Amino acid sequence: MTFFCVTCSATFTTRRAFRTHVAREHKHPKPKVPSLRRQNHYILNGRPCDENGHYLPPGTPPPPPPPPITNFEPFPDRPSFEFAELTVEKMATSREDIDHLLRIIRAKNIMDGVEDSPDDSGLFPGLSAELQRTLDAIPFGDIPWFSFKIRWSGPITPTSPAWKRQTYVVHTRDPLAAFENTLRNAEYKNKFDVCAYKEFTPGGKQRWCDFMSGLWAWKESSKIALDPSTRGAMLATAIVGADKTTVSVASGDQEFHPVYVSLGNLHNDIRRGHGEAVIPLAFLAIPKGSNEDENDPEFRIFKKQIYHRSLAHIFEPLRPWMTTPRVTLCPDGHFRRVIYSLGPFIADYPEQVYLSGVVQGWCPKCFAAPDELGEGALRFRELTQQIKDTYSHDPDVLWDAFGIAPGVKPFTDYFPRADIHEALSPDLLHQLIKGTFKDHLVEWVLDYIRMNNSAREANTIIDDLDRRLRSVPAFPGLRRFKQGRNFKQWTGDDSKALMKIFIPAIADVGVPGRVVECVRSFMDFCYIARRSTHDEDSLRLMETHLRRFHELREVFREEAIRANFTLPRQHALMHYVRGIRLFGSPNGLCSSITESKHIRAVKKPWRATNKNNPLQQILKINCWLSKIAAARSVWGLMGCSDTTSSRLPAGGDAENRHFNDIADVLGEPEPLSIELAKKPAYSRPISRLDLDARLKTLLPNLIRRFLHEQLDPPADSDSDSDNEPEDVDIEDCPRFHGHVAVYYSARALYYAPSELSGPGGMHSEVIRSHPLWYGKYEHRDTVLVQDGPDDGVMGGMVVARVLAFLSFSHNEIKYPCALIQWLLPIGDAPDPTTGMWVLEPEVFDGERAVGLIHTDCIVRACHTPPVYGRGRLPADFDFSYSHLAFKRFYLNKWADYHVHECYPLV
Repeated sequence: MTFFCVTCSATFTTRRAFRTHVAREHKHPKPKVPSLRRQNHYILNGRPCDENGHYLPPGTPPPPPPPPITNFEPFPDRPSFEFAELTVEKMATSREDIDHLLRIIRAKNIMDGVEDSPDDSGLFPGLSAELQRTLDAIPFGDIPWFSFKIRWSGPITPTSPAWKRQTYVVHTRDPLAAFENTLRNAEYKNKFDVCAYKEFTPGGKQRWCDFMSGLWAWKESSKIALDPSTRGAMLATAIVGADKTTVSVASGDQEFHPVYVSLGNLHNDIRRGHGEAVIPLAFLAIPKGSNEDENDPEFRIFKKQIYHRSLAHIFEPLRPWMTTPRVTLCPDGHFRRVIYSLGPFIADYPEQVYLSGVVQGWCPKCFAAPDELGEGALRFRELTQQIKDTYSHDPDVLWDAFGIAPGVKPFTDYFPRADIHEALSPDLLHQLIKGTFKDHLVEWVLDYIRMNNSAREANTIIDDLDRRLRSVPAFPGLRRFKQGRNFKQWTGDDSKALMKIFIPAIADVGVPGRVVECVRSFMDFCYIARRSTHDEDSLRLMETHLRRFHELREVFREEAIRANFTLPRQHALMHYVRGIRLFGSPNGLCSSITESKHIRAVKKPWRATNKNNPLQQILKINCWLSKIAAARSVWGLMGCSDTTSSRLPAGGDAENRHFNDIADVLGEPEPLSIELAKKPAYSRPISRLDLDARLKTLLPNLIRRFLHEQLDPPADSDSDSDNEPEDVDIEDCPRFHGHVAVYYSARALYYAPSELSGPGGMHSEVIRSHPLWYGKYEHRDTVLVQDGPDDGVMGGMVVARVLAFLSFSHNEIKYPCALIQWLLPIGDAPDPTTGMWVLEPEVFDGERAVGLIHTDCIVRACHTPPVYGRGRLPADFDFSYSHLAFKRFYLNKWADYHVHECYPLV
């Protein structure tokens, strides 16, 4: 067999020779970012102008930035600002607790002689009141809140229900001020687009990534460009999201309805980054009535009307600038003439029903019949209005034939060009992850087990399924199901974690292969949809997997699990490919963004309030959070470093987040690297290492052969197979008598833009090989090792279980290594049912084969759940035994999005 190096075209006759060549000569090249051809919109191209709106000649630099800031005003110093950052932003501490903490600090200073009396200056001598005054005085990021009232405008009689007489208060910010505040943020200098564009791969295929690469932004720009006064302007699209959230179930009546906004010009990774790119804009009123009111059609229509009129009033400040450009400072320091538009709306299905004015059970994007929800003609604003006008005298026809709720005018109809039906974006969280997967497929699999077995046997099978979920080996970032899937309060992260391990668990558990294939087809669709970039090939793959899923899900109808598939969230999958063409990758428009924002904007601030009229306090805290974030951005960019205190938070940089097993990494793409932990656990002679006797017996010769490969690499294709390193006489290998350092972990850094990575697409994870993790059990991760050409079996990859990370020195050269057991693929293709490669340990003389490899051969961690077979797991089986107790394993295709995207190569 011949091995070919794609980097330098060298060929080798042995696998070991090829692996050593790669480790010595090439290591891991810098990731290749594809060379793309970009076509900007020809009219609305975001030309820079001066502050008066006059266009500048090409190449004109932006105005000079303001002079550097050298202090932390209005804070007296950096520690005072960091104290506010910690207590208000990170810890969400209540006023009483801040006072308590400041008094403790002051008492300590007095005891240490730093202060002579309680009246001396220190951290906020006026306690929390002074801290709050200081926060109010921050000159950056001020987006004040105001409120307006709204009520029923029809006739009111003494017998009218209470909801007609009540006045509802809506709290909001000025969206124009919010967007201009975002555009002034110089942190986004290289992470925003000034115009719509089309992007093409070297092969000429169109590519969709960030929002401005989508067809919607291009069409909107073309509509605006019909007005000659807008030529050269910049399109700024409002991306809106709304969702109710409950902060406390026990206390009752603590429900809020926040509205969030972001600019479509920002890149998706910035919007996903949980920073200030997504802003809480408003808190809507939540009309509530008695049980009798809730069944009153008039009250139900009123709730929708107040919802839309509130949103229309909230976005009213943008209306003048939807037709007339407004000169605005942008992140790169240039002024531009900006035209605003209302774009995608992020919402789950109940919210989409409210937004689109359709009847519950109908699709808000098409006229598909609700009894089957197949393909239907698309809804759009003009058609909906024409239908309403035609059948205004017969609301029953609107309701029954078209699924239109009478009396509801979507808020988008108050603005030019906006169309709510088109604007509803794909929602990965509620439509795919929580909806189709968790609420549908998982429950259908359990229903199949219950319907095809006696109650006792079904419970036994489901209990075994839970034990399988508990028994999967550890993997960086993988949530553990200590009780299986049998718990009540599910989150989106729980559902995402279950997706990663569900297919290995249900294989051979007692369901037909078609059921496993159905789940697999859906998972392929879901994981492809989640990618950060799409092209024509990936969209065709999505359509293929969706057709296959629709064919295979019939097994649930045949088995009487389902009578039909009238499921709006599942029907929404049919609109995904079109949604990606319109808006770019769905991961930049997912409701998980707004749900995570609930924590920062609503739930944590609520915990810091005294629970008396909490909304007013939540609004105030959100003001402070905006100011703190803006101040941190300004001071960081201005190089404010006048103290010896710790640096301002650096976001996702892996060095400051070493305690996480996975982390996003700031910076541009870098070469793949594997670095051992900073310090070894210990360093000893081989005879005193904490390894079992067999490994200590094998290790001396393994090191000698390893050194022979490093110092005298095997020959290339002209060499004879007798030159395999294993056949080299051990006496011809260098001797080693030094100490060996043992490490319990290593960190892999690699290019994975499909993950929630840093802006450059870099991702890092910790690979562990620990003999007694948390003092309880052995923790040995598995890794992918580059072991052959890309067109070989399993993409030239081999899986290895890391028994120990080692390093040793020879001739003053340090060699980082991994002592491993090999897991080799069975056959030359993945398992046809699960779609995953099946692995088994390499065995020599009845024992699992052991090797020693350079860490440069390691690509990244991988997940290898067992092939459980038809046997039942013991009730007390622990996941730490999985790699030892089973004879076969899957190379998990669903471990994360990067693995799935690269699976044909692994």
